[in-house]
Amino acid sequence: MARLYTIIATILLAVNVHAQELEYALELGAMGGSGFYMGDANTNGFYKNVTMAGGLMGRYNINPRMALKFDLGFGSVKGNASKGKNKFPEKTGQKWDFNNSLVDVGCQYELNFWGYGTGTGFKGSKRLSPYIQMGLGFTYGNKELTMNIPVGFGIKYKFKPRWNVGIDWSMRFSMSDKLDGIEDPYKVKSGFLKNKDSYSWTMVYISYDLCPKYRKCNND
Repeated sequence: MARLYTIIATILLAVNVHAQELEYALELGAMGGSGFYMGDANTNGFYKNVTMAGGLMGRYNINPRMALKFDLGFGSVKGNASKGKNKFPEKTGQKWDFNNSLVDVGCQYELNFWGYGTGTGFKGSKRLSPYIQMGLGFTYGNKELTMNIPVGFGIKYKFKPRWNVGIDWSMRFSMSDKLDGIEDPYKVKSGFLKNKDSYSWTMVYISYDLCPKYRKCNND
């Protein structure tokens, strides 16, 4: 009987170790999609003057519920203030029709609604999980380097043990009013996130898992 217990315990340990091998610490992938800008030339129009966006992403999975996502993105802000309803008091020196490139690098903290994984390495984990995110980043555009605060949400799906796909939406609130080339046309004093430019990206991504968190011990 003792031998039987030993055999059962060995099998259960092997199954548990095998399940643990399915948890990975890192992801690397690529993303692509669209974006739009909000600022002096577009105060409330979602998905107006849509532009293309893309880049690279990486994710450090702290545990099945939490992760840190790092991204390097490329996009642009586009608009024409002269065609809008707003009437600006002073046009001298302002660039009304613009299409300015952006480079964005940042990190976001992600919180999954439930444990994310294959469903074998963590009790209750699921292959599909929505998440919310918030972080800090930097934007370079129109010869201006500024900080930004990305806030958003998304949904991820593990379609293979080491492959993931997802849709990610974020609004990136910059600390600058110069990304569109129209700087403070009303001569109103700016504050924190007040009278600033922001932009949104909707990205589809695919990523591959790297660096298993647990490896089977071989006692040779």
